[in-house]
Amino acid sequence: MLRSGLIAQKVGMTRVFTDEGEHVPVTVLRIDDVQVVAQRTVEADGYSAVQLGAGKIKTKNVTKPMRGHFAKAKVEPKRKVVEFRVDPQGLIEVGAELSAAHFVPGQFVDVTGTTIGKGFAGAMKRWNFGGLRATHGVSVSHRSHGSTGNRQDPGKTFKNKKMAGHLGVEQVTTQNLKVVRIDEDQGLILVKGSVPGHEGAWVMVRDAVKRPAPKDLNLPFPAALKASAPSGDAPAADAQEG
Repeated sequence: MLRSGLIAQKVGMTRVFTDEGEHVPVTVLRIDDVQVVAQRTVEADGYSAVQLGAGKIKTKNVTKPMRGHFAKAKVEPKRKVVEFRVDPQGLIEVGAELSAAHFVPGQFVDVTGTTIGKGFAGAMKRWNFGGLRATHGVSVSHRSHGSTGNRQDPGKTFKNKKMAGHLGVEQVTTQNLKVVRIDEDQGLILVKGSVPGHEGAWVMVRDAVKRPAPKDLNLPFPAALKASAPSGDAPAADAQEG
């Protein structure tokens, strides 16, 4: 069954030690205030999905249409909003808050993020070209990308020719990262390996497409939700800003 993913923030990298003493490099992802903002149903929208929001943002920095969107869902304004396709049976109630226990240690996930921008880069750095010969006859153009065009026929440089240019700031999905550890109390997910993006960047975590989880892991369906706070601990709705 197709489950929803999670919106997470990349904290950084560290390492954990297994019982055998082997150290495993992991990326720490933080889950914070991830709530369901809206549902998309086949009857109303032609497809089924859940819209999640994460992160805090001041109301004054939210557009008026999005203010109404959050008000309709009765949730606080969110900094990041993402839709995840799910099966019709995988829809989650609007306002529900998801937990880091949505993923289970031992399963594999796909993480989508935006790569770090590296500015204008040469062909060797951008495309891993080998460069020109470092011997006689090349002068000072060792790192150039060589010829780029043709003669009079066709008389142009074809599109998508690998040349120097802007590098980074692209959406990239790293597949088959193993979930090493979960800290539900602090909302942390530790995955083995690297994740695209800088520290503090938003990433989308989904169940791996190519490596489904074994049935004995018992993934929570449709999602792992946080228990709602007791009514006595709820903040006062009429509290005014000072």
